[in-house]
Amino acid sequence: MLGAQFEYMSDCIFCDILSGKLPSSLVYQDDRCTALMDIQPINPGHVLVVPNSHATYLADLDEGVGSDLFSVAQRIATALRTSGLRCEGVNLFLADGEAAGQEVFHVHLHLFPRFDGDGFGFRVSAWLLEQTGAVRVGHDSSANQGSALNRRLILRRNNQPADRSPARGIDPA
Repeated sequence: MLGAQFEYMSDCIFCDILSGKLPSSLVYQDDRCTALMDIQPINPGHVLVVPNSHATYLADLDEGVGSDLFSVAQRIATALRTSGLRCEGVNLFLADGEAAGQEVFHVHLHLFPRFDGDGFGFRVSAWLLEQTGAVRVGHDSSANQGSALNRRLILRRNNQPADRSPARGIDPA
């Protein structure tokens, strides 16, 4: 694995992986970051890209290393699309802080292949609905049937018809 020149935290699972104390399925490694298969994948091909030196939050991460993480992610996303895995798109996800869903406190960027009907999705927050005065009235089932992320939410505000343009789900009126 990596040499002693990297900063490690003793209670960090990614640091234990990078130091060789725990096994992993490496996808890529250089002197600044490592990509490995997620042990609890969203979909087959789910990869994590982590900085080799410990950084708890994005604010702790060297800007150049952050740039490298995304460069590696871009190459892996391209590889996922040509890998033979079912991959009609790729999500990148980075949770920065507990409120954002961060569970392992070592910066890590998720890449996971997406395909129609994979069952993964995001939901509209109550805050957004409150701020916009929108009301969730359902999904547009004609748009990528079965894919929660790709189905547009049909939202209405002030009893106006919902905007069904692909770029927006909130009526601008």
